Amino acid sequence: MKYILTFILSLLFFSGCTSVSINEPAVKKITNPNDPYDYLNGFYDDDLDEALEVFKIACEKSVRKKLFQNVCINVYSYNNGKKFFTQNFTPKVLVSNTGDLGLITGYFEPLLFGSLIKTDKYKYPIYKIPNDLVIIKDKKNYLEFEKYRYRAKMVDGRYIPYDTREQIENRDDLVPVVYVDNKVDLFFLHVQGSGRVQLENGEVMNIGYASQNGRKYFAIGRHLVENGHVDKKNISLQTIKKYLKENPEKTDEVLNLNPSYIFFEKREQTATGSLSVPLIANRNVAVDIKHIPLGMPVFIETFNPKTKKPMNRLMIAADTGGAIKGEIRLDFFFGYGNSAGELAGLMKEKGRVFLFIPNI
Repeated sequence: MKYILTFILSLLFFSGCTSVSINEPAVKKITNPNDPYDYLNGFYDDDLDEALEVFKIACEKSVRKKLFQNVCINVYSYNNGKKFFTQNFTPKVLVSNTGDLGLITGYFEPLLFGSLIKTDKYKYPIYKIPNDLVIIKDKKNYLEFEKYRYRAKMVDGRYIPYDTREQIENRDDLVPVVYVDNKVDLFFLHVQGSGRVQLENGEVMNIGYASQNGRKYFAIGRHLVENGHVDKKNISLQTIKKYLKENPEKTDEVLNLNPSYIFFEKREQTATGSLSVPLIANRNVAVDIKHIPLGMPVFIETFNPKTKKPMNRLMIAADTGGAIKGEIRLDFFFGYGNSAGELAGLMKEKGRVFLFIPNI
C-alpha cells in the first residue's frame, strides 16, 4: 500500500490508502430511459480517449480482481473511449446518509531540494525503513496493535508501539535516503507520500512511500483552527505554511502533534498509488476502498478551486489515503510542481461521484 495521503481539508481536519464488493445500498442506478450518461454533466465533453488510456494502465493491476476481469480483458480491443465506457459500464450515483454530495480535496507530488550528504543547509533527513521496525504477522495474538497498524519494535523480548514522529526525529541511528533544506516542506512530503528531490548537481531523485510507523494521523490544521491561529474558512496548505514561517519557534511543537511518520525509498518512476501504477495528473483519484474499489472508473462533478468553474471528468481510482474516509470522499491528483501544489492546497470542494459498474 502506498501512503499518499490527502492534502488540504483532509490534511487539516480529518483523522489519519484488494478488491472489495460494491456496497449496493450506497449507490442508486440512474434510470433515465434514454441515455444514462446524459445525466452526467459534461461526460461527453470530457476527453474519454485519454480516460481510456489511463484505465488501461490501471488494468495492469486490477485485471486480477474479479470485478474488473472481463472489462480489463476487453479493454485492449478499444481505442474509442466513448464507445468503451458506454458499452461496458453502467453509471450509479454514490450516496451517503446525507445525500449525494461529498468532499473532494486534492494532492500533488512536491519538489524539494536536497543533498546526499548532510550539510548546514541540507540537514533534514528523509529516512529509509528502520531496521527495528517490525510488522506483526501474528495479528490474532496481538489485537491491541491493530490501532498501530501492527507496526512495532521489539524491546526486552516484547513488542511495543513504534516510535512517534518526535521520538524518531530525536534519534541519530537511522539511515537517510537524502537530506533536504526545509523541515516544513519535508512534513508535507510525508503527507503526500511521494515526491521529488532536486540535488545540487541538477539531478532529480524520485522518492516514494516505503512504510509507516503505525501511529494515527493527526491533522495539524485542526489545532491551528481550534487555537485561533488560522480562521477555519481560510485554512489551506498556504495558510499553514505562512503561520509556521511567521512562528518558527512553534514549528516543532505543531508538527509533532502528528505522531504519524513516513519512511521512504528511492524510486525509478514518479509517484505511484496504492494500485502500484504511475499516477496520472487530473485522471487519478484516491478513494476509501470500503466504498470504491481500486481500479474503478468514477465520474466526478465538482469545481476548480481557483476559478470555481465546473470540473467534471472521468477519473480512475488508483490510490488511497489515511484521511480519505467515507462514502463520497475523494482526493484529486493534480500532478507535479508548484501549479499543481497551488490547486491541491486550495481544493476543498463539494462534489458528486458516479461509480462505473462493469456490465460483465
